[in-house]
Amino acid sequence: MSTDPEFRFLASDAARVARSAPVPEVTRVSVPVGDGRTMSGLSFTPSEPPRMVVLHGAGLNAHSFDPLLLALDVPALALDLPGHGRSDWRADADYRPDHLADDVVTALETLASEPVLLLGHSLGGLTAALVAAAKPELVRALVIIDITPGVSPQGDTGAIAEFISGKRDFATIDEIVERALEFGIGSNRDALTRGVSLNTRRRPDGRWEWTHHFAHLNGLSPSDDPHPYAQLWASLQTLEVPLKLIRASDGIVSDELASEWAEQLPSSTINVVAGPHNLHEAAPVALAEAIRPLRP
Repeated sequence: MSTDPEFRFLASDAARVARSAPVPEVTRVSVPVGDGRTMSGLSFTPSEPPRMVVLHGAGLNAHSFDPLLLALDVPALALDLPGHGRSDWRADADYRPDHLADDVVTALETLASEPVLLLGHSLGGLTAALVAAAKPELVRALVIIDITPGVSPQGDTGAIAEFISGKRDFATIDEIVERALEFGIGSNRDALTRGVSLNTRRRPDGRWEWTHHFAHLNGLSPSDDPHPYAQLWASLQTLEVPLKLIRASDGIVSDELASEWAEQLPSSTINVVAGPHNLHEAAPVALAEAIRPLRP
């Protein structure tokens, strides 16, 4: 296992999901994308082509999937979306799913030699839908976690937006963890501490700040349209691959949104997993069990 401090939590992540096999090799990979930017990611078992690719939500990064991928034990690629983790920020600060999807397609065409199970959480889920619709030959199955095209950013995701950009800097990691607990981002203090530690940096003045671009903007860009992602229904309806929505019991997909999903996409399946919006961080074992039937 790597001694790089970036991977210092892998052993405890493996223990948390009761992994009995050795921790796989995990390495940093990168690929050039548009506008001279680079997209970064994590390759699990890089000696084999990835059979699964995962996309995180706004304000997170590729490491948020470490426990889940250790539980699933499959060669995989976890990408840092533009503006997050070690991927470059966009000069225009425009992180709409269609822009993100272009970069993800480039990464898949460069780093994945065969169709993959594509999984996206929240913003990553909307992005994954566009990727699968635009390049169906790259995707074997699609899993979307706790988001639908019917979601309203001002309503359904308002608390998440406030958590991401409502406070810019902090005295300690513990202060950020307490804020996450208050916002219902998760309930496992150890898991939150790990996630925050991998998603922050210490400034020269000693205070801590998020590494993702959203936290350095003047709030997330509002939209006059209460359902700005509704056009993605058409993209999902074109898919001819297995499609699954996984709701978090305490997440942002309401019964109404789930009913709309079932009406719009009757051939898909819906599972509910107990936990908050960030299921892959809070309940990786239960989430892995929901994904396992589609696992390559």
